[in-house]
Amino acid sequence: MNGRPGELHEVVVVDLSVGIPGAYCAKLFADAGAVVTRVEPAGGDPMRRWHWPTAGGSSSPGDEDPAVASPGVDRALFRYLRHGQRSVSAPGEGSNAATIAELCVGADLVITAGEAVEVPPGTVVVAITPYGTEGPCVDQPATEFTLQADSGALAIRGVVEFPPVQMGGRSVEWVAGAYAAAGALAAVRRARATGHGESIDVSLLEVANLTATTFADLFDALHGRPDIDPDRPARSVEIPSIEPTLDGWVGFNTNTREQWESFCILIERPDLLEGGEFALLGARLARAEEWNALVRDWTSRHTTADIVERAAALRIPVAPVADGRSVVELEHAVARGVFIADPLGEFVMPHRPFTIDGEPVPTPTPAPEIGAHDGHPMPTRRPRPDPVGEPPLPLAGLTVVDLTAWWAGPSAAATFAALGAEVIHVESTRRMDAMRTVGGLFYGRDQWWEYSAFFLSANTNKKGLTLDLGRPEGRSLLLELVERADVVIENFTPRVLENFDLDWEVIHAANPEAIMVRMPAFGLTGPWRDRPGFAQTMEQITGLAWMTGHLEDQPRIQRGPCDPNGGQHAVFATLVALERRDRTGLGCLVEAPMFDAALAIAAEPVIEWSAHGVMVERMGNRGPTAAPQNLYAAAGRERWVAIACETDAQWSALAGVMGLEDLLADPSLASVTGRRAHEDRLDERIGAWVGARTVDEVVDRLREAGVPVAAARDHRRASFHEQMIARGFFETVDHPVVGSHGTPTMPFRYASVDRWVRTPAPTIGQHNREILGGLLGRSAEELSALESTGVIGTRPQGV
Repeated sequence: MNGRPGELHEVVVVDLSVGIPGAYCAKLFADAGAVVTRVEPAGGDPMRRWHWPTAGGSSSPGDEDPAVASPGVDRALFRYLRHGQRSVSAPGEGSNAATIAELCVGADLVITAGEAVEVPPGTVVVAITPYGTEGPCVDQPATEFTLQADSGALAIRGVVEFPPVQMGGRSVEWVAGAYAAAGALAAVRRARATGHGESIDVSLLEVANLTATTFADLFDALHGRPDIDPDRPARSVEIPSIEPTLDGWVGFNTNTREQWESFCILIERPDLLEGGEFALLGARLARAEEWNALVRDWTSRHTTADIVERAAALRIPVAPVADGRSVVELEHAVARGVFIADPLGEFVMPHRPFTIDGEPVPTPTPAPEIGAHDGHPMPTRRPRPDPVGEPPLPLAGLTVVDLTAWWAGPSAAATFAALGAEVIHVESTRRMDAMRTVGGLFYGRDQWWEYSAFFLSANTNKKGLTLDLGRPEGRSLLLELVERADVVIENFTPRVLENFDLDWEVIHAANPEAIMVRMPAFGLTGPWRDRPGFAQTMEQITGLAWMTGHLEDQPRIQRGPCDPNGGQHAVFATLVALERRDRTGLGCLVEAPMFDAALAIAAEPVIEWSAHGVMVERMGNRGPTAAPQNLYAAAGRERWVAIACETDAQWSALAGVMGLEDLLADPSLASVTGRRAHEDRLDERIGAWVGARTVDEVVDRLREAGVPVAAARDHRRASFHEQMIARGFFETVDHPVVGSHGTPTMPFRYASVDRWVRTPAPTIGQHNREILGGLLGRSAEELSALESTGVIGTRPQGV
């Protein structure tokens, strides 16, 4: 990076990994100033040669022999991921005679794809693998596509007229990189302070489940595990969502009743408000044809720009559905400068997705040539103390005031809590955390607002406090908490805290050492700063939805990943800010918009268009790295199998199992590029073979042969997966209202941590007296007065 050293300039990282997850983890560290060394295999990192397949099928035009990469022809995606890093050849390659152990001896962090690495004490090693490094499935071949199927993240999505459909854009791999970076930096900070190293085990299967199944398994448990009809499609879509316009597509979401009512006003159907028969998503889905017709009768008569302007005025979450070309031209993106030029000026790319104290994002320097640092001394980490006793949780001793709501912000605060911070979640009885309203699915049960699976999962290990911040007494109490806090985090539109007179200047005056983390959907500046936005909005506007869906259908939202993705980027940014505070003694303002974080993992469409003129489109269930790849119907109704062949060996194994000797002998099918050009032909033959067999037979035979394959599992029973059970991903949590249920946790394990969940998500106002009485010293009489006036409470008002 150009300019002054980044906050992590003393952190030394060695990257031995393969693919996007490890590369994106390394990029986040490098973009914050860490010294990152990529150890490249023979011929260089394969990503130097790779870019998105063109319409003709090739992923390497002009480079039909990808076994050899030449300096100066690196593809844009590699450069985006490796700007400002070092490159050394793997041991025995080029001029490098060092062993892996010698390369890693001075590292704070080593990133791997699961291979064993010899490192000195006090080193953090993060392994990113399909299934994790332990459990019955660790040796199963897999791709992102088969992992989406195996985790339940594929069967959940789509309309019944088409097969279930994957999330496009390799979202699981990108988000896994963000999780790995957040977990790793927390461990590195602890290692430098205490000498305790860590082994971190990231599972792509768990990332897929956590980010893209909308907690369906926990909801199913809360419903008492009713019988599931295996012949009934489990997939669905949200409506309204992406709708046709006069000149393209526009995206909405109506997460609240108020937003739905405003939507009815928007489409000039106020009559729908009278009966309210379409107010619930289930009712709209049951009458989808009728609902879609009345919505599209209006949207198809208006331009996208006109609809966006009208909807925004009504505070409906709305966005144009963008692709890799149009997203760069959005007025908000241009005004905020979120896209920057590659150091060589050959393409554009997203900037670093967070800022500190409003300072310009550092300018990246070029990616290295292969082995550019062979023979150079390896960087060495700073000395650290000898470890004493058992390692503490990495964020133990940190206090966080959590003002967030919904999912993105709470998921960030939940990560702080899981890693040992004391987190106080603040809401009010007048306006409870809106994610609690999802508990309305259980309306009629006592304390139905405690039944939201989203809230139950994203708020474990926290304490719960209610404060009416619109009242002087509530605001004063909050500022007393801020005086004791290390971090204050919020994710509202900027005007919300400004209306409470609780913006950065006020927080900084109350506690000059506190870090304030702001996560507004679209940032603190720009024409869209005060517009609401949710995960659906981010998927619509960044190109993620453009990459998701069947070609014969329409763009579809991915339904989830942008929330936890925004959360993990905010966690990483906060840890970087703590590094700054360690040096300066002063707090700082972190801006980590969900829009910027979503653009960071949707970088490929922008990069491919600006660098190569390739428009990344939705591919249904096909993929950019494998051919054949698709979802095939097995014998029976709604029995689906995901198959993907990324290598020639896997294709040969598949053809052998299926008896496709004639295809195996066809020279036009000898490479992935050739097979991609004949996917329809391959799908016909593969589909016929799969359709004559049960799911279990197909999976067993192909898996035994080494082919990536998985059944499209029901997302409502993901916790029954043998690998999830073996790794303890779903931890049994005993909640005082909803009872004991398996709850999804972090998609990575620390070797030093037996389980992540120590306490359940709090009931509303559960810790009022403990915090206000015990911590802030209010008497019983004062607390009773606060309760009687509604400043605090333990039950939402109006229910």
